Amino acid sequence: MIRLFRHYIPKSVFILGVLETGVLLASIWAGLVLRYADLGFKPPRLSNNLPEVVTYVAVIYLSMLAVGLYHRDAYRDLRMAVTRLIIAFVVSFVVLSVIFFLYPDVTIWRSIFAISFFLAFAGVLIARVGFYALVDRGAFKRRLLVLGAGERAWRIQELEQEKLGDSFQCVAFIRMGEAEKAVKNAHERATINSLLAFAREHNIDEIVTAMEERRGSMPVRELLDCKFAGLVTTDFTSFMERETGKVDLASLNPSWLIYSDGNGRGRIDHLLKRGIDILASLVLLVFTLPILIVTALLVKLTSPGPVFYRQERTGQYGKPFMLLKFRSMTADAEKDGVPQWARKGDSRVTPVGGVIRLTRIDEIPQIFNVLKGDMSFVGPRPERPFFVDTLASEIAYYPERHHVKPGITGWAQLNYPYGASVEDAKQKLQYDLYYIKNYSIFLDMLIGIQTVRVVLFPDGAR
Repeated sequence: MIRLFRHYIPKSVFILGVLETGVLLASIWAGLVLRYADLGFKPPRLSNNLPEVVTYVAVIYLSMLAVGLYHRDAYRDLRMAVTRLIIAFVVSFVVLSVIFFLYPDVTIWRSIFAISFFLAFAGVLIARVGFYALVDRGAFKRRLLVLGAGERAWRIQELEQEKLGDSFQCVAFIRMGEAEKAVKNAHERATINSLLAFAREHNIDEIVTAMEERRGSMPVRELLDCKFAGLVTTDFTSFMERETGKVDLASLNPSWLIYSDGNGRGRIDHLLKRGIDILASLVLLVFTLPILIVTALLVKLTSPGPVFYRQERTGQYGKPFMLLKFRSMTADAEKDGVPQWARKGDSRVTPVGGVIRLTRIDEIPQIFNVLKGDMSFVGPRPERPFFVDTLASEIAYYPERHHVKPGITGWAQLNYPYGASVEDAKQKLQYDLYYIKNYSIFLDMLIGIQTVRVVLFPDGAR
């Protein structure tokens, strides 16, 4: 894993991104050379066309990122990758056409654009095929030695078997206590004289401490020897955070949160995030105004009741505020006064409401909540006070999500489908805690760009 601005990125994905950026650069250079040669001109330097090159590469790369081509599912499935690659190039074609029309100074000749675009698509596709071949051969996997053979060690083994462990291979497990029986074929601790010698013999890259009980079983001296010999040593909670993109509640303890890096936000971070929220809100209001008007008319004409739906939600530090959304349910959806989870195939949802929920259009009015300062664009989704009280009593660390402003979109929304139960809320909390702990403007931008994938492929919408 590569940690960039406190966010973990799989090394394989980082390498793929660099490779495909190179392909995009090569495609526009080839387009320039081929077209100039056809006209009998001397090929130009890329530096002479820097604005055009940067615009071309940035738009196509961000389009690929936005539709989820660097998401775990897409970089494992070639068929899905091809489908999303086509969508990414259609999106980038439209965006580049608009940019070239509005800003003639960065326009590329249509002939060069056509050649480069075709070469880019073919080049990225070939790069993907080669990348999948390397992934299948385990070229990017780290060799792990897991200390422990209990429930935690079994979860690491399960993670590998679910193919979420594309970045690691469990070479061996060592049973550190008699009660650890979840992992079969684990080596007995008593049979290993030197942990360092065992690690070297098996070409281990990293040691993960996953004992159920550390007191009396942690080989501190030997782990220090391994660390000073150049082996990476990681505790179970940090390992799960890094590999899954979420904080593992089952193994979480207060000291890990207190002493781990991250969690801190300075005054500059707050001001910068607020400034981005205001600027993005104003820009989005301008671009979504036609959608807002059409949706308001459709909601009003197709079902009795108000256009907007106001609902009390819990904000930062537990302060309540009124969330604004387009009404997607019947006006008497909660006529008995008892809050209810939204259900799949909910009969309370109107025909228009079903469409605007699926496309997330019902969330657009929350831009006004962002402008007001009750919300941010990126953060944990705000929950209703009734459910907050219930969830806080059943899920440890649930109140910690209120240390930041709630958001229209968030890390949990990208990685987990719509939640409508206590278990779903628990799963989403693990992603929210990861976001809070590893917050950066970079992560906010990454989430904002990838929200396009959630809109285009709304599998979890209700």
